Amino acid sequence: MSFKNAMNQYVIADPKLCIGCNTCMASCSQEHQRHGLQSAPRLQVMRNRLDSAPVMCHQCEDAPCAQVCPVNAITRENDAIHLNESLCVSCKLCGLACPFGAITFSGSTPLDMPVDCNTSKALPAPRPPRAISPFLDCVPGVRAVAVKCDLCSFSPEGPACIKTCPTQAIRLITASLSDNASQQKRLNAMNVFPAGLTSFSAPDTEAKQ
Repeated sequence: MSFKNAMNQYVIADPKLCIGCNTCMASCSQEHQRHGLQSAPRLQVMRNRLDSAPVMCHQCEDAPCAQVCPVNAITRENDAIHLNESLCVSCKLCGLACPFGAITFSGSTPLDMPVDCNTSKALPAPRPPRAISPFLDCVPGVRAVAVKCDLCSFSPEGPACIKTCPTQAIRLITASLSDNASQQKRLNAMNVFPAGLTSFSAPDTEAKQ
């Protein structure tokens, strides 16, 4: 699996603006469920004593998750890394390969399977096992499906988390924005040291003598 050298789009959050309200997670879940996809949120708000910020897929250019997928369910489309839930075979290799822990697993119970299927003519159904980890959990009748940030590619309005963040802490970074930021950094560096002046100059010992 190989990708072009062009930069992918990605979503970034500013911890100085994030208030940890989880609105981004709720809107992400609702938006994907509305389009028939797994309802698990594609981002997770992380917190420490002082800050909070959502963490999501980095849309890596080399995409290790795509390189290990045995069924090519993860591909690069429209400058982003997309995962086709319908092709996922629940091998969980993508989640193991992701260096950022941005891929999780979720599954929906089939509609025709009642929640409580106990009858007087059969032994009681076993209780669902205690949740341990998305990589280790196994729920009878539920197929684990990989879920990751897809930048809400199905929506012309863009990522739901950006639209609903009350403090505008989340934004979409494109190649053009990244180039402009890099250019501004270079200009700022040039302004620190005016032309003809270097930051590291050898002492002029001969002049002092």
